[in-house]
Amino acid sequence: MLSVKEAENIIFNLAKPLNNQQDIETVDLFTATGRILASPVTSKLDFPHWDNSAMDGYAVIYQDVKQASEEKPAVLKLVEDIPAGYQPQSNIQSGQAARIFTGAVMPKGADTVVMQENTRREANQVFILAAPKPQEFVRYRGAYYQAGTELLPAGIKLNPPEIAILAASQCTKLNVYRRPRVAILSTGNELVTPDEKLQVGQIVDSNQYALAALVKQSGGEPLMLGIIKDEPEALKQAISQAISKADLVLSSGGVSVGDYDYVEQILASLEGEIKVRAVAMQPGKPLTVATFPISNSPIYFGLPGNPVSALVSYLRFVQPVIKKLSGIVEGWKPTFIKAQIRQNLSSNGKRETYIWGKLNLVDGVYQFSVAGGNKSSGNLIDLAQTNAFAVLEVGKLSVNVGEEIWVLQV
Repeated sequence: MLSVKEAENIIFNLAKPLNNQQDIETVDLFTATGRILASPVTSKLDFPHWDNSAMDGYAVIYQDVKQASEEKPAVLKLVEDIPAGYQPQSNIQSGQAARIFTGAVMPKGADTVVMQENTRREANQVFILAAPKPQEFVRYRGAYYQAGTELLPAGIKLNPPEIAILAASQCTKLNVYRRPRVAILSTGNELVTPDEKLQVGQIVDSNQYALAALVKQSGGEPLMLGIIKDEPEALKQAISQAISKADLVLSSGGVSVGDYDYVEQILASLEGEIKVRAVAMQPGKPLTVATFPISNSPIYFGLPGNPVSALVSYLRFVQPVIKKLSGIVEGWKPTFIKAQIRQNLSSNGKRETYIWGKLNLVDGVYQFSVAGGNKSSGNLIDLAQTNAFAVLEVGKLSVNVGEEIWVLQV
């Protein structure tokens, strides 16, 4: 049985990012949110596009006003009003000024803006009551970004700020990585779909729905293969179909040591090379990871059947793999945060233990509160509203209230 760290190293090294030449799609801005850029973006525009004012006030020549004060104001003749969106018509000469508004284009000849609070206007004259700094409140063309240079690099996720930048840059068509395809199937004779009537001994298949939601959240495209009965031929056919069409395969159930757990022998019959068989973690010990010598090089994850075990295994190992496959350069690994514990925690110390609950930032300090109820790996109900797992390392028997502990943020 591998330690969590050993399993992580093996699994993360199996994941290779999608090809930035073959695995790309072109999308528009309205469908680009959440996608990963496959190639760098440049713009033909400078930012700012032209010299403009950062303040409502008056565009002046600095030399005319550098000695101005309330006692001895500089008096300038107004030659033009320049609102935003207007192209100035005047060339400011010594002794002149133009009324200007925030974002408006600076007129030629002017090099400084005096904020209106430091002025007094009388008819067609403006009195400058305080000396500005040289070039004050002027935003120069190209100060933020110069046309033709890299605007956004490949390998980043396009969130709302990036979408805004791309829109402002008139970059409306983007090359992004396709979403990793993730086949999902559940195994077990006892499983039924949510719309079927339960018979005694049956269980509703929640894993398939949870995993599909997690895959979407991770940036993947779920391919739903449904419930497969514990029959070797049916399982072999389903797994064979899955590995032929997906980048990643997720099955839940059938990976422990029961009489009806056929997955490992089926993988072997499909020339799968098993990399992981079990991990020293609780919940989530039964975990099968395999690869196949076929052109799309899929990675197979046989997750535990218990809902909480499947979720922990997914968040700890699968989600980072999907993110890495998607082409994202940074931020694909699990996020751990040091947090203060608000209740005593305990473990038998034999395996790395994950305890679910809620992480909050209180007065600048992260705090972790354990979810209520029974901590059975079959207790799906108390996962509601949780957003983190406290992690007790091997050999750690207890943690007391107020102590710090690593928490896996999800």
